[in-house]
Amino acid sequence: MTDSVSAPSDDQQACAPAVAPPFSPPVAPLAAPTPGSPPLRPKPQRKGPPRARVPHPVLQKLFELHPQLFGAQFKPLKIGVFEELMTRHPEAFKREDLKVALGLHARSTAYLESVAAGRQRHDLDGTAVAPVAPEHVHHAILEVFRRRQARTREDLRPHVVNRLVAAIEASGISPQEYAAQMRTQDEMSSTILDAAVARLAERSARREALTRAYQASGLDMQAFAEMYGMDPAEVAHTLR
Repeated sequence: MTDSVSAPSDDQQACAPAVAPPFSPPVAPLAAPTPGSPPLRPKPQRKGPPRARVPHPVLQKLFELHPQLFGAQFKPLKIGVFEELMTRHPEAFKREDLKVALGLHARSTAYLESVAAGRQRHDLDGTAVAPVAPEHVHHAILEVFRRRQARTREDLRPHVVNRLVAAIEASGISPQEYAAQMRTQDEMSSTILDAAVARLAERSARREALTRAYQASGLDMQAFAEMYGMDPAEVAHTLR
């Protein structure tokens, strides 16, 4: 399940490992330099700052036309934005070029992060028009996690579990139903999903136990919190 901007997104293809031939002829060692030959010198490295990345021309045009959507902070795009762009700017884009550009945009980490954050979908005027579907939020959270985990030795699983817990709570779906809808064959995704559902089950059990104890105490919330050495604000939040 992926976030959609009504432009076909290319599936990410895994490169198959190369298979070594059954026999490789031995490689002759490098000959020693002959007397009088010039010494071998390392290839000079290019000095100066790295070259600036040239933006995709269509994405650059989208930024110029709609900076509130394609600017420094991306916003999730409404379903059907491709056709809306073609209708509003018929001379600015070729259909195929726009499809490619929107696919690149929708697969970028910055855009996926905006979807993972649960922000509303926006139209071309920058107006929030609809929530992002829970399955799109779920996919974005896990994809951002995969990309960031691949770049660090730090274990980011506790962070992604917290994000998934918040997404489940915001979805309006019960944890059990959410897990049934979002579960895939991917082992890592399933492990993270199970951890988030277990965390919510623990919270629910704790809330029920605290509620029973509070109702049986006959105390007001301040006195109840002091009796158990708890923060009154935390008790109020848990009993909501």
